[in-house]
Amino acid sequence: MDDEKVLGIEGGGTKTAWALVANGAIIESGKLPASNLRLTPLDQITKIFHVLPRAVDRIGVFLAGCVTEEDRAILLKLAQAVWPTAKIVAGSDRDSGMAACLRDRDGIAVNAGTGSSVTGRSGRQIEKAGGWGHILGDAGGAYFVSIRALRSVLREYDLRRGEREFAANILCALGLNNFDELVRWAQTADKMEIASLAPVVFEAARKSDEAARQIIAAGVSALVDFTTAVSMRLQLETPEVRLMGGLFENQKFYGVAFAKALSEKIPAAEVALCESPPEVGAAWLAADERLQLAKTEEWAAAVQLISPTEEANPKSANLDRLSAHEIVELFVAEEKSVEEALRQCVDQLARAIELSASAIGSGGRIFYVGAGTSGRLGVLDAAEIPPTFGASADLFQGIIAGGAPALRQSIEGAEDDARSGALAMDERRVKREDVVIGISASGRAAFVIGALRRAQEIGAQTIFMTSNVPIAAGVSPAETSAAGTAASTAPSSTENWDLVINLLTGPEIVAGSTRLKAGTATKVALNIISTGVMARLGRVHGNLMIDLQPTNKKLRERAIGLVSQLAGCSRDSARSRLERADWNLREALKEE
Repeated sequence: MDDEKVLGIEGGGTKTAWALVANGAIIESGKLPASNLRLTPLDQITKIFHVLPRAVDRIGVFLAGCVTEEDRAILLKLAQAVWPTAKIVAGSDRDSGMAACLRDRDGIAVNAGTGSSVTGRSGRQIEKAGGWGHILGDAGGAYFVSIRALRSVLREYDLRRGEREFAANILCALGLNNFDELVRWAQTADKMEIASLAPVVFEAARKSDEAARQIIAAGVSALVDFTTAVSMRLQLETPEVRLMGGLFENQKFYGVAFAKALSEKIPAAEVALCESPPEVGAAWLAADERLQLAKTEEWAAAVQLISPTEEANPKSANLDRLSAHEIVELFVAEEKSVEEALRQCVDQLARAIELSASAIGSGGRIFYVGAGTSGRLGVLDAAEIPPTFGASADLFQGIIAGGAPALRQSIEGAEDDARSGALAMDERRVKREDVVIGISASGRAAFVIGALRRAQEIGAQTIFMTSNVPIAAGVSPAETSAAGTAASTAPSSTENWDLVINLLTGPEIVAGSTRLKAGTATKVALNIISTGVMARLGRVHGNLMIDLQPTNKKLRERAIGLVSQLAGCSRDSARSRLERADWNLREALKEE
């Protein structure tokens, strides 16, 4: 076994976790989007498989929704198409969960993640409870907690017009303004989106919100009842009970509450957290239950350098002692470096406009890819193109590590997974005619680098926008996938991007906070590129927004003014023209 590479894959409603094991150690691991065999399209599962390591000897793939023998056959067929020479075992996430929690020992595994389930074993006898999916079951999981919270908030409002802090926090977490918007959101939200509200409920419970506390208590009670029933059927008087899943891992008091409640029904139960993650359980099963795994620290890059944006800025060393007026003066003075950084990149920005305009002219699209602030700026610029220039929404697209939730809050670790960046390129169907602009102020966001490398393989043109001098990357012992996505967290100084735009704004006022000068320079640079492209493609008349979309009162008034100015007619006449042209400016201007 020591010379074999074993890949363990565990997929559920929130994520697909994987680990590559060799010589008794995890040499690479990561998390990708959800993969539930019943809920996730099969072509999406295949895309996920394609960005995983390919040169492996054994694979254990265990997904939620894989229940019947027919399901197992489907899952095996999907995996064999990607790894035709590997020895593959497939099954349910219950199987990998049991392996992670207990290996081959008797006991009970209690899972509370997006969904929930309880699985027990005594010798060859297996007993299960829960795990019926979010429509009929999943009591005690994140979906259960979240959906009950939403119902509680609306019920409180209906009965007493209550405006608790709990309700306000849910609206804030979703970026919504009122309950009508909340209802519309819930009507289209999927299981995972609703389950993502669970941390808000737990936080409310910690602050003694009674409704939230009751919801948490109901979840604990359901899991305890299932565990007790499984224990009785297996005749386990002193069961080893192991807890797994995001709720137990991230909400510690949930596990404490469960253990306390279970002790009242099974006093001798031994409750503890799972000893290893389920993807390791999947690898253990793939290795015929012979895998010996030493605990090792995560690989760290061989080269550790402090980049310019991470350095301490001597001009702001006494920031905590400055007056409000002095802080403003400091910020204004430091903005000079933004202008200088942009001025130094005039040629590169012009080249970016030319590449992008040429790509669109040939049927291509522009993709902004970033993490954190860089990703939000890309999404923002892309979102403004349709209303400003009347262009199709798919012409400029923003991709942010962590997806839509990362627009409102930080998604820890989202930027660190290069394979997720590669998968994003496949998901968005990037093609040779496209341009992919990777944005990373630090220059080291693995999500961005993975996306750019995958775009290169596809044949798309690549532009790298950063605020740091390219540095040599550390060399990971992990293999490069067939998709070309290495585990290194930085581009090599010899990386062959088609264009590099290096906005050297220097040390930030708050060290490392690239939402400041680096963010400002990035915002302006993206404005320059997108506006320049639209101008080159004839989407402006002089400096006027001839293709703007008059979707509100302000924009309709602007459209009337433009038609009046360009056609040399009164505003009333301009309005009439626009109404006859269904508010299409170009059509209105054609009218004699």
